[in-house]
Amino acid sequence: MADKIRVLLTEEEVNARISEVAKQISKDYEGREVHLICILKGGVFFTCELAKRLEIPVSLDFMSVSSYGAGTTSSGVVKIIKDLDEPLEGKEVVIVEDIIDSGRTLAYLMEILKQRNPKSIELCTLLDKPERRVKKQVQVKYTCFTIPDEFVVGYGLDYDQKYRNLPYIGVVEQ
Repeated sequence: MADKIRVLLTEEEVNARISEVAKQISKDYEGREVHLICILKGGVFFTCELAKRLEIPVSLDFMSVSSYGAGTTSSGVVKIIKDLDEPLEGKEVVIVEDIIDSGRTLAYLMEILKQRNPKSIELCTLLDKPERRVKKQVQVKYTCFTIPDEFVVGYGLDYDQKYRNLPYIGVVEQ
């Protein structure tokens, strides 16, 4: 590894917290099906682990949006790279994201998805950096960890497409 990675959250801490959040979602949606929308690429690791732990019926779709380039900060320009395959009308939707930072991407995405008439729509994130939030209207219902303003990798999060496969959350130290 060319970069030095400091462990912020161990694999055990991450797995334990995902289980807790899955229990809460299962309780909140008891007797109903939840439609998870995984935000690619980073959200795939978290979405799979979350879905395995849910005790309610689950359907799943994928969307790819981006506001990052090859750098470590949001560009502020949001692009839809891959749209959903299934309609959302009447569904109980939970958007699953790896990290919420400025909120620009999610604010944009929420507006688009609300126009598709889901029964409900909530946000779930592995990591939240509320001190970086530019879009204050982004409200996260399910958060695994609130973290400081550091550039993190692992568990799906990358640095220029590297380190997604780390089983923990680490901080890139340069």
